Amino acid sequence: MSADWPAIVDGTWPAARYIQDGAFLLREGQGGGSRVSATTVQGAVTAEQIAGAEERMRGMGQKCLFMIRPDDTALDAQLDARGYRILDPVNIYTCPATMLTDTPVPRVTVFAVWEPLAVMNEIWARAGIGPPRWAVMQRACGPKTGLLIRRKDKPAGTGFVAIHDKMAMVHALEILPEHQRNGLGKWAMRAAAFWALDNGAETLSVICTKANTGANALYQSLGMQIAGRYHYRVLDQTGEST
Repeated sequence: MSADWPAIVDGTWPAARYIQDGAFLLREGQGGGSRVSATTVQGAVTAEQIAGAEERMRGMGQKCLFMIRPDDTALDAQLDARGYRILDPVNIYTCPATMLTDTPVPRVTVFAVWEPLAVMNEIWARAGIGPPRWAVMQRACGPKTGLLIRRKDKPAGTGFVAIHDKMAMVHALEILPEHQRNGLGKWAMRAAAFWALDNGAETLSVICTKANTGANALYQSLGMQIAGRYHYRVLDQTGEST
């Protein structure tokens, strides 16, 4: 399927502020990670325009960070020549939401909860998902929910789901290490699909880095297909997670 993935990410995991600067769309992330801090481009740009975008990003206290989509080959080459390195290549998986609702989720395994409970924030915090990313979730304007995942009557994981243009996207899905390898990720995705259908979405999607072999295996095992890819280019030697 063809989809405007930057728009879907912006709709379900929004930046604090957007700045249109010529061909560039800059995002102010306020510490919320690469997805809400990366600049995207529409059309050809010059070296001088890239330098101007870099200045704007530095002015926001952010790294010089660009999202590179499959059609951004010219910018990719320009940034490579400027000393940018590739950061976090990702896969975007999708499937019809109905594909994951053929099997009921076992009772008391996953609850759709909004606002997030304190225990959900605690689980996210253990995974490095702290207040700046919680603020991203609060900014999402469309239908949204948190997922409270349980195992043996104990909190075992959490996640976030939001909808943009009939596309539900799962973000920040985390299973506590002591509860992993018990199928909870699959039940979380199935619960997300049920919630998505109940709230007007037709498609379920999720993003994960290519390096995350466990997550890629999970989504592939559910029959989800890769519908898009992108990576980042960053100028410095350290990067944020997606």
